[in-house]
Amino acid sequence: MALALFDLDNTLIDGDSDYLWGCFLVEHGIVDGETYQSENQRFYDQYLDGTLDIHEFLRFQLQPLADHPRAQLEQWRREFLATRIEPILLPRARDLLDEHRARGDELLIITATNRFITEPIAQGYGVTHLLATEPEVVDGEFTGAVSGVPCFQKGKVERLEAWLALNHRNLAGSSFYSDSHNDLPLLSRVDFPIAVDPDEKLRSHAQTHGWPIISLR
Repeated sequence: MALALFDLDNTLIDGDSDYLWGCFLVEHGIVDGETYQSENQRFYDQYLDGTLDIHEFLRFQLQPLADHPRAQLEQWRREFLATRIEPILLPRARDLLDEHRARGDELLIITATNRFITEPIAQGYGVTHLLATEPEVVDGEFTGAVSGVPCFQKGKVERLEAWLALNHRNLAGSSFYSDSHNDLPLLSRVDFPIAVDPDEKLRSHAQTHGWPIISLR
């Protein structure tokens, strides 16, 4: 049974759930609109450029989770999923996941976006295994800190290696689908790297190395 790995944002969904969550918080007056929107955009631009300081971003991005009770956050998340995420789920992504299931592959979503946002999206796609950035939880509430290694760039490789060791698995025959040059460390580790609607840097790298380039849009 080979592993089929999938990035989430701008790969299996037609947008970035991290960024959209920030927009949702602004639109609903949950955070200071002008300041938060400006910072949300700044961090997203840095992500696209490959210059993002993941720890600085997570201090910003996880703070609203610490500022509100878990029950309230989950109520907001239900609305967020219905209004922001369901419209950008991709039928061709579902087809791709089903193709790998039919081959007998084991599916795993691996994403830099935190688990609070991404877990219900993975569940909606029927993917059991999820590696995501983990917000710290104490007594059932978020603290605003990160638990463990952020699942970003080389951190994705580190988190996956730990998962492989724990589950007595390896990367033989593995594939990884991603849109972002930030995932080059992991794309370079699997047997079958596939660029999905890639950014310019990843498209150039994929063309140079003869990697397949596909679209799920």
